[in-house]
This record gives sequence, structure tokens and C-alpha cells, in this order.
Amino acid sequence: MIDYEILRLVWWTLLGILLIGFAIMDGFDLGTAALLPFVARTDMERRIIVNTVGPVWEGNQVWFIVAGGAIFAAWPALYAASFSGFYLAMFLVLATLILRPVGFKFRSKVESPSWRSFWDWSLFAGGVVPPLVFGVAFGNLFQGVPFTFDDDLRFHSTITLLSLLNPFALLAGLVSLSMIVLHGAVWLNLKTEGAVKARAGAVIPFAALAFGVLFAVAGVWLAYIDGFQIMGQMAHDGPSNPMVKAVARTPGGWYANLSTYPVLWLTIVLAYAGAILAVFLRTRPGLAFAASALVPLGTISTAGAALFPFLLPSSADPRASLTVWDASSSKLTLAIMLRTVVILLPVVLAYTA
Repeated sequence: MIDYEILRLVWWTLLGILLIGFAIMDGFDLGTAALLPFVARTDMERRIIVNTVGPVWEGNQVWFIVAGGAIFAAWPALYAASFSGFYLAMFLVLATLILRPVGFKFRSKVESPSWRSFWDWSLFAGGVVPPLVFGVAFGNLFQGVPFTFDDDLRFHSTITLLSLLNPFALLAGLVSLSMIVLHGAVWLNLKTEGAVKARAGAVIPFAALAFGVLFAVAGVWLAYIDGFQIMGQMAHDGPSNPMVKAVARTPGGWYANLSTYPVLWLTIVLAYAGAILAVFLRTRPGLAFAASALVPLGTISTAGAALFPFLLPSSADPRASLTVWDASSSKLTLAIMLRTVVILLPVVLAYTA
């Protein structure tokens, strides 16, 4: 059987792959919906935009479902803490995601401008809110979330929806939204013709510029946020009990991994390279789409590299922070699940292709 430490690293990597897969595959669906009221001027143009994602959005959403299932099974402490602490935010995401299938199915049922306008704006909400909230969630990870565990490892938090909507988290949300809008614009540039294609192509450089500026501002701001650091030695194959370690907050701590392993700066280069190439390759839509996929790949990889080994830092009690080494399922559970993933993940990739 694979060592417990290796299994935890493998599942941390798989979680990142699933989140990146969701951002790339479902990201262009969300970005397309976010652009729907602005890129299309007539009902026919809006129907064309909806039809570009109609055949694929359900399959793409599998990445989101699998990522949630992976967190539940491989990282139960993370699942319990995040879904309890971020309950209202998650509810908001699910409510807007529910609007998407309803909007796709109901939009053309009635030939009424007001009816179709309502569902167009519903689809817009379903495209804007999820990436914005997911970005806000990542922004809060870097600041720490106010929660702790008691002696019986029962979760306690003072998280509220308003506390999550702090300035840095909202900036992270805008980074996420601009990334998704860029991806959606590149998708429409690939899949449409005429006026819709021209308007989508015109959005690409502005979305890329917005992403680049917001990502840079967030990076500079992050240098002034105290990071989290495990003090002393910690068993990487020990039991999943977050309360047995010592954690301190250190100035500029989120850049420690990038300073120790300079190769990790390539994740930032990858995000910027994807945005720049998407702009210059927009006359070659297929290559531009491949380039824009590098943006979520680089952005999420950058966040993961900076946070490692932390999964959910705690601002109320730093030692309660959940890490790769103390928030996983048992060794046997991870091993059995890994065998399942080895079989099923290629199947997901195959039908996605």
C-alpha cells in the first residue's frame, strides 16, 4: 500500500486537478452566461449564445460535482468546516446554479420579450455569482477564517456572509470573475460568427487586461497579509487531528513556498502567458481557447502553491487550521478511493473530449 504521506499528497493534487478542471470546463459556460446580456443584441443572437453551451454545460458541471464528492470523501474535516462555515455563500452559489438549467429549458417556451429577458438575466446571475463567490472564498483562505475545534473536535465558527465580503476577498472574487469572463469571451469567439463573434473578440483584450491588473494588485496586497506557518516538526503520516500542531502567523508568509521553490513562480507566468496569448491569438480561435485555459490553470495553481500545506487556515485559532497532513480520511479510505479514481477519471476525460 502507498505511504499515508504520499496518499495525502496525491489527493491534494487530485483536488487541485478537479478544481482546475471545473474552472476550465465549466468556466467558459459561466463566462458565456456572464456576457449574454452584453454581447448579444437581438433575441436570435442570444439564442445562438445559449446554443453554444447547450450541448456541453451539463457534462462540464460533472467536474464541480466530482470535486465536491472528493472533498467529502478524502477531506471530511475540510468538507464539514467549509460547508458549515460558508453555508450561506454556498447556498447562494447553488441557488444561482439552479437558475442555469431552468433558464436553458424555459427561455424559449414563451415568445415574450419580458419572459426571455427575465431568463437571460437569470442566466447572467448564474454566470456571475458562482465565480465571484468562489474567488471570495479563496480570498478568505489567505486571511484565515474564524473557526476552531473544541476538545471533542466539534466545529465552532463565527463566520457570517458579511464577514466573508471583506475588501481583499472581494478583490479575489473580481480576479476570478475576470478570468471566467475572459474564458467565456474566447469561447464565443471560437463558436460564433458575425456580430456576436466580433463583440466577443472585442471583449477579450479588456477582460485580459482586467485580469492582469487585478491579479497583480492581489499579489502585491498578499505580501502585506500575515501568512500561516507550521512551527516545528509535524508528522506527515499521523492521525487527522488538527489540534496537535503549533501554527504561527508570519509577515509575508504566503510567499514562503515561492521563495523556497522558485520554480513555483512559473504558475504566475503561466496565468499571465495565457491571458496575453489569448489576446494575440484571437484571430486563431482554437489556439486562443487553449491559451485562455492556461489562465485558470496558472491562477489556481498559484493559490495552491502559496497555501500549501494549508487547506483552511483559522484566524480565530491558528493551530485549528486544516492542513494536508491532518484533515484527510484514513489511509485505507484514500487508497480505495485512489483505485476508483484511476479507473473513473480517464472515463470523465474521455467523454469530456
